[in-house]
Amino acid sequence: MYECQYVLKSVIIVRMATAGLEKKVKDNFLTCSICLEMYTDPCTLKCDHTFCRKCVTSYIQTRPDAVQSKTIPCPCCRQDTKVPHPRRPVEEWAGQIKPSIILQGLIETYRSEVAVQGTSSTCCTICQQLGETTPGALWCAECEVALCDKCVKIHRVTPNSLNHDLCDLSSRSKVKRRIKCTEHKSNRVEFHCQDCGKAACQTCCIIYHRACKTVVTIESMKPGMKAALMEKRLGMEKRLKVRSKKVDIRNEKLESSSRITESAVQNIRLICQTAINKIKQKETQLLDELNTISQTYADQLQADVKLEEIEMQMYRQHCVFIDHALVSDCEMDLYDAYQAWESGAVEMEDVRDTEAADTRRIAEIRFIPNTFRVLKTLDKLQFGKIGVTYQGTCLLSPVLVDTIDVRVESDKMSPVLRCITVLAVDDIQTCVVTDCYNNCLKSLYIRDNHPCHSKLPLDNSPFGMTQLKQKQVMVAVPESRQIVTVEVTP
Repeated sequence: MYECQYVLKSVIIVRMATAGLEKKVKDNFLTCSICLEMYTDPCTLKCDHTFCRKCVTSYIQTRPDAVQSKTIPCPCCRQDTKVPHPRRPVEEWAGQIKPSIILQGLIETYRSEVAVQGTSSTCCTICQQLGETTPGALWCAECEVALCDKCVKIHRVTPNSLNHDLCDLSSRSKVKRRIKCTEHKSNRVEFHCQDCGKAACQTCCIIYHRACKTVVTIESMKPGMKAALMEKRLGMEKRLKVRSKKVDIRNEKLESSSRITESAVQNIRLICQTAINKIKQKETQLLDELNTISQTYADQLQADVKLEEIEMQMYRQHCVFIDHALVSDCEMDLYDAYQAWESGAVEMEDVRDTEAADTRRIAEIRFIPNTFRVLKTLDKLQFGKIGVTYQGTCLLSPVLVDTIDVRVESDKMSPVLRCITVLAVDDIQTCVVTDCYNNCLKSLYIRDNHPCHSKLPLDNSPFGMTQLKQKQVMVAVPESRQIVTVEVTP
């Protein structure tokens, strides 16, 4: 007797301690700080604070600044969390936050433990109505009440509940669920009217479904319902497989696109690096050439300077000799100096215009950028068109290189040229001119180091001309009101 009381007291103390610990765990770790209730679909922000997903959605809608900045501010620490897909509606922003799987598992475990403890400590429903707290022993699925030992005896001898099935409280969730009619509380829903498509109890069948042709029991519909549900499930599985296959295909395409993009980025970087290396190599080469030319010219200038200094020293010595003879009282000194000059012992050279000569030499050192080759090389590297702009004063001066005699032996008079165009035909620089006086079009070129020419007679005097293609030009003949297309073939 005393041992039983001691055990009962120990169980009560343990339960009280466990209940206090469970309350602390629930309040401190499983309760949302916005709604102050246990988490419902918990989600964790970037700052590791967790809230109910619906609470986060409601909080975002109260913050216009968050909607404008497309971020989710934490209600606790105000730290912002970026929305992965901000173009979607604001109501779906919270759905993009990662769920807290650990907290969700703790909540489910806590609720199951509470349910088990609530089940094991369920009191008798009838005794509670009488103001007593008697532990329940069995569960009546028909009446949905918990019964103690005394009430069980009464329940089994009562005519209305004589045939009710009783089970343990721990297994009451496994008992077959029986639905009662909403209109006739004491009757269970056991029939289904296929004509009306409604479930009904026995009384409803007698009152409302007497004229219906097909009224069957729900029990007899079980095989058909199972078959239909199995068919639905198979259809869902097929759709699931199709969707899964589409997702896999799209993921493969996404990975392939990512690989292609990465490869393209690497190729672009490789091409750019190659171009940079070539440009730097060309820069080094040009600088070396410039240094060589500059050093050669500087050495030449230094040699000229030394030569000029030697000549200057010689001239100074002769000047001193002449000055000494001029101030000497001896006639022979003056005569000797005069005779040395007359005999050619001292040669007087013309003073050279060194400044003009140096200017010409400096002007000869020119760096002419071959922009055409540079642009062609860059175009081969697929960089597109690159504009070259020169700012400031041009360092190059126009220099006459060559002249071409456009007179032809058959022409009786000198031609009158209206327009001139230069073509590159088969790598031959061809000069095309319009001869208005002789009513013809002429082409002049050099082949094998010999000047050559050709002539195309026209009906009237040509006026303007422009290049149409690589080997073709268009010529305007105003008097004939024509535009002639001519193909140039040296």
